Amino acid sequence: MTGNTGTVRLAVVTVVRDDLPGLLATRASLRAQTIAAYDWFVADGASTDGTARWLARHGNEAVWWRSSPDRGLYDAMNTALDAIAERSPSCGPSCSHVLFLNAGDRLADDRVLERLYPILTASPDTGLFYGDAVEELPGGRLVVKPARSHHRALLGMFTHHQAMVYRLAALSNVRFDLRHTLAADYAFTVTVLKQGDPARGRREQAIIRRELLGLGRSANATLWGLQWLALTLRQTIPWLYAKYRFSPNERSFLS
Repeated sequence: MTGNTGTVRLAVVTVVRDDLPGLLATRASLRAQTIAAYDWFVADGASTDGTARWLARHGNEAVWWRSSPDRGLYDAMNTALDAIAERSPSCGPSCSHVLFLNAGDRLADDRVLERLYPILTASPDTGLFYGDAVEELPGGRLVVKPARSHHRALLGMFTHHQAMVYRLAALSNVRFDLRHTLAADYAFTVTVLKQGDPARGRREQAIIRRELLGLGRSANATLWGLQWLALTLRQTIPWLYAKYRFSPNERSFLS
């Protein structure tokens, strides 16, 4: 099944170093998908196990690949993001979203993209999509690891990177910070979340209060701080937020 995915096209980024079996497993997972509206970008860190030779023989399966030394996983992911951004329109349809599926990572089944594309299409302005992940335990048993809400990002990553899809327009000025050797993906994701609608909504509210209600800068700053405090409380101590924010009466004139 190829399907008409409209303006949605996925860039799948695979980073690999000395893991040809893992690269082939990821390739097999992609090739099994019922929808093929994706472009594969492969960044190999100068492998010496045959990965580079395999890419040279099968390079036509990826719209872009390179095999050269890098500064690690996140540096290679940045290089692939730059390649996506610099891709010429003459090379084919432009990608709208990106999924990081590194060597050895696999999609849960062959219909993942078929289920994903309608979701991406329905929310074209959303910067980040995420869901549950499947983990393989020692011995090969597969278990589902449910995602936490992104509102609890203060507690750390809320799902695996394989279960996250980023809108490329939200990444125009975002790259992995190489100062972080283990948690650069967390910083990357939090940066994308900070660009989302809640902050923009608070800025718009401040403009409305200033222009329509006549509130000055100090009053607006105070209200902004209270909103930030309420959001932090909701993310870190949700039961306490609910106690003071919500009425115990289940009836509502608007429900």
